[in-house]
Amino acid sequence: MGGRKPFIAGNWKMFKTVGEAVRTAKELSDRVSDAPDVDIMIAPNFTALAAVHDALGESTVMLGGQNLFWESEGAFTGETSPVMLRDAGCRYVIIGHSERRQYFGETDETVRKKVKAALENGLAPILCVGETENERETKKTFSVLDKQIQNGLKDLLSDELGPLVIAYEPVWAIGTGKTASREQAQEVHRFLRSVIETMFGNELANAIRIQYGGSVKPNNIKALMEMPDVDGALVGGASLDAEIFSRILHFQH
Repeated sequence: MGGRKPFIAGNWKMFKTVGEAVRTAKELSDRVSDAPDVDIMIAPNFTALAAVHDALGESTVMLGGQNLFWESEGAFTGETSPVMLRDAGCRYVIIGHSERRQYFGETDETVRKKVKAALENGLAPILCVGETENERETKKTFSVLDKQIQNGLKDLLSDELGPLVIAYEPVWAIGTGKTASREQAQEVHRFLRSVIETMFGNELANAIRIQYGGSVKPNNIKALMEMPDVDGALVGGASLDAEIFSRILHFQH
């Protein structure tokens, strides 16, 4: 992994009330206190962020938002600003998840605005990219990912992008039980790193952490993490259960 610290994040999507989120976060924190060599983040629903932050206290588990809007405040009903996420205790924010692209009209252009806003407000963006099953079958994977990265990071400078994380989520593997083979994941991660190198240079390309997402489970995390360009995982369903997620986080044991 070239000295990059593993980073495994749990995206809780639209699950868990405040009470359920607090209970899961506390249990997870207790279970991973002995995993200091992995950065850990959870992204509960907006309504639970502040309560989960308070519950985590001095825990090493960090907090993230699942989305944000690019203005710091204003007449934008239903949106949440980067300032509000920071105030609730977030250090990370997921941007451009395939579900947001699929159901809520997210585009590479809105992704770019959100990445910029996150960085300007001290939040580390997790930029999600990925191809559909049809795009993979028609051999368009690399061109689709190239476009998502090029457009999603357009006009940003390499010295701004230090906190950036990229999450590769093949859309055909999210919640389907299908997983990219570790060789498929490695091939794509290596390509993504090469795109970053072309755009921003070798230093950022070597430092940036690229997570894999798409039906990550305790029984496949170790094989994925053995790949040289896989630096972590963005975990969906398997992160909702503290015991299962902690087994993923202990992949080195």
